[in-house]
Order: sequence, then C-alpha cells, then structure tokens
Amino acid sequence: QVQLVESGGGLVQPGGSLRLSCAASASIFSLNPMGWYRQAPGKQRELVARISTTGGITNYADSVKGRFTISRDNAKNTVYLQMNSLKPEDTAVYYCNRVYAMVTWGQGTQVTVSS
Repeated sequence: QVQLVESGGGLVQPGGSLRLSCAASASIFSLNPMGWYRQAPGKQRELVARISTTGGITNYADSVKGRFTISRDNAKNTVYLQMNSLKPEDTAVYYCNRVYAMVTWGQGTQVTVSS
C-alpha cells in the first residue's frame, strides 16, 4: 500500500525550530525527487522545498530560503525538513509527496508558530 506519514509538527514560538519527518513506502520514495508542501488556512497548497533523487540538488521557495533545509535518507525511505527561524506566516499543515507523479496525500503535520 502506498503511504506517506508525516510527523514532527507542533506549536513553536517565533524564532524557534522544528524538524519534520516523512516516512514513505519504498514504491513512492525510490528514484523519485521528493518535496515538502504546506497549506495554510484559506490558501492553496504550495511547494516549499524539493530534493533530487540522490539528495545532491535542493530548491526552496523564496519565502523559506535560508531558513529551511530539506534532506533525505534513502536507506530509510524518509525525507526531512529542518525549519529554523520560524515565523507566524509559516503556520500551516505540512505534507510531503513526490515532486512529479504525486500520490495520495498523507494526513500532514500541523505547524503553528505563535507567541
């Protein structure tokens, strides 16, 4: 069964950090670029970070560049998102998925940045 399971979200103060994890089934993860997406209330889902198959190439949305870092562990079929210097506007549900040929979305993990 194809599956994506995100975790690591929570409530954090502005300026704080969180590390998100996404465990994927091998059929989703292997040989596929992966991305982290987020959806804030009332807004469309957006891609915030993406990583190539080997992890050698990463790209970020301008809104998170310099603050977020995406990485992957191919042995564990897991992709990570290290989020630093969090801002209230980063509040959203965060999801992972392939960059191309996306599969069914997981439940996501809620990130709330608030004092």
